[in-house]
Amino acid sequence: MRHQRDRNKLSRSAAHRKALLRNLSREVIEHERIKTTEAKAKAVKPELEKLITLAKRGDIHARRQAAAALGQSDAEIKGIVHKLFEEIAPRYADRPGGYTRILKLGPRRSDATEMVFLELV
Repeated sequence: MRHQRDRNKLSRSAAHRKALLRNLSREVIEHERIKTTEAKAKAVKPELEKLITLAKRGDIHARRQAAAALGQSDAEIKGIVHKLFEEIAPRYADRPGGYTRILKLGPRRSDATEMVFLELV
């Protein structure tokens, strides 16, 4: 049963949404803080938390799963996966979750969309 399994669709097709979440996850791992809309931040936060939990395991299978989740075809993915496993995951070794934080910035001037910082704690 699919009770309460609804996801935010972000007004995009499934492929576009998957690409967006993948790209936002990469950017947060690479820069450790991004400015985005509140809806996108809330959608990518669970994906990012799962990747960091996967990185805490640290084995080769977890590494391959993370690479697949971030888009395995790029050469730069190896660098992002390396940073995730070697720099970010050890920071949260004794933390049982809650690796990201959403800080509200206020509305965007052009269309009044709520803007936030999504950052690693």
